[in-house]
Amino acid sequence: MSDAVPVLRTERLILRGLTADDADAFAAIWAHRGVARYITGKPSSPAESWGRLLRLAGGWALLGYGYWAVVEAESGRLAGMAGLADFQREIDADVAGLPEAGWVFHPEFHGRGYATEAMRAALAWMDDRPEGARSWCLIHPDNAASLKVAAKLGYGQAQEALFDGAATTLLWRARGA
Repeated sequence: MSDAVPVLRTERLILRGLTADDADAFAAIWAHRGVARYITGKPSSPAESWGRLLRLAGGWALLGYGYWAVVEAESGRLAGMAGLADFQREIDADVAGLPEAGWVFHPEFHGRGYATEAMRAALAWMDDRPEGARSWCLIHPDNAASLKVAAKLGYGQAQEALFDGAATTLLWRARGA
C-alpha cells in the first residue's frame, strides 16, 4: 500500500496528511471537553493525543486510505480531521473490513459546515476505490450535530449497536450516496 496521502481541496478547506507539526493543534482538539463528550467521554492527555495522531497517520501506509488533517484554507489553521479508517472495533455489528467514516473538529470551527464539506471530499475520493463500495459511521445517539452531518453525507439505515458496553447509533452509506 502507498503511504502517500492525496491532497484534496474544497472551496474553503485543504485536506492533507497529518504531520508531527500538527501535534499541538491536534492535542488541543482532543483535550477539549466538547470534543470528547460524545467520543471518548473524557479529554485526552497530550500522550493519548500523540498516540491517536500516530494511528491516524499510519492508516494510510497500512490500508491505502485514512484520515486527513483538515486545514482552513484562509487561516492555515488545523480545524480538525476527517476521513475513513478500519479501527477493528469490537462492536456487535458486522463491520469487519469495511471503512468507518469519522470527523472531529475543534469547537471553534463548529457550525461552519466544515465537517460536511471535508467528508464530501473524502467520500468522493473513497468512492473511486474498491474499498469505498460501502462504509459506516458510529455516532453517539445524543450527538445531534454529527447525526445531521451523517444524514447530509448519505448515511442512513440506522441501527442500534453496542460499543464499549453502551448503545450507539451505527449508520450505513453505499458508494455514491
